[in-house]
Amino acid sequence: MRAIGIDPGTGSFDFFGMDGAKVIIDATIPVSEVAENPLVLINRIKEILPLDIIVGPSGYGLPVTPINMMGEKELNLMVPDDKSIPLYDGIRMVLRLMKKDGFPVCFTPGVIHLPTVPAYRKFNKIDIGTADKVCCVALAIKDQAEYFDIPYSQTSFILVEIGYAFSALIAVAGGKIVDGIGGTSGGAGFITLGCMDSELASRLGNFPGVMLFSGGVKDASGQKDLTPEEMARNPDKYSSAWNMMLESILKSVAAISVTANKPREILISGRLSRIPEIVQALTTRLANYGEIRLVRRQAKTAKEAAEGAYILANGLMNGQYQPIVDSLEIKNARGNIFDYILLKEAESLKHQTE
Repeated sequence: MRAIGIDPGTGSFDFFGMDGAKVIIDATIPVSEVAENPLVLINRIKEILPLDIIVGPSGYGLPVTPINMMGEKELNLMVPDDKSIPLYDGIRMVLRLMKKDGFPVCFTPGVIHLPTVPAYRKFNKIDIGTADKVCCVALAIKDQAEYFDIPYSQTSFILVEIGYAFSALIAVAGGKIVDGIGGTSGGAGFITLGCMDSELASRLGNFPGVMLFSGGVKDASGQKDLTPEEMARNPDKYSSAWNMMLESILKSVAAISVTANKPREILISGRLSRIPEIVQALTTRLANYGEIRLVRRQAKTAKEAAEGAYILANGLMNGQYQPIVDSLEIKNARGNIFDYILLKEAESLKHQTE
């Protein structure tokens, strides 16, 4: 079976795939290159055709859906039509080209679509974990099961996914996702503000999507070109930004511990987990919540979400990871991202999906 996963990150599109035991792709392409010329991504995939299945990029997610069923409604549910955000614009262009070229793409759900999370944890939320975060969980389930030599159904952890832009947390109990704090509904990320005080949102009056990608840890530093590596090397110099990032994660772990049901460990993944100083600081600060460990991965270049997307792709084709797909109840995903919004003012959003 030739299967690959694609992760549309804020900074790069990552690819990981295998043919049996052989890695056929482990690569990354900057978002700026894809936004400028989507054929860069399309041509990279064509180099490894034929493929049996491609999972992603799925954005905010859909119930398991082949790309030939994607219309404008499905596209808008996965990725907002906002040309001011290069990532969104790049994904939309890529998906249209993939459909045109007949690529065997399958879209997968975000946390909001999964029946394993009770409805009361979804109310007035869209982002409790995007589709790529579910992919990260698939890899983490594989890793923990192998680490402790236990069945997938006995895995239990809090996943802390710290990307370059967003930070998100997912709670897993009994091999199932039971709760999530998304990058736009939790604490600040390195680039992004996370959730917003609703009083501030009201006073702003207008909230363009590009605003999601500001107000985060980097902005708190006052240095426009700050990198996570520089901040981690000089935490005293950037103490407000450093503590903002660490405390945001700590508060989110404390919050999700209410529903995590005594996890075996706290697993860390994402772009910022490659920075030793950040991992050490989190290990120290989160010690009261359990053992801390990095998610192990086979990929040398691609991020965890791409490898996790490969695992879902393999499982959806009844490969060796089918039990992970079954445990996560991926095929039982239903609905759309607006189903749990209780505000009457949001009725127009729901009508767009009908």
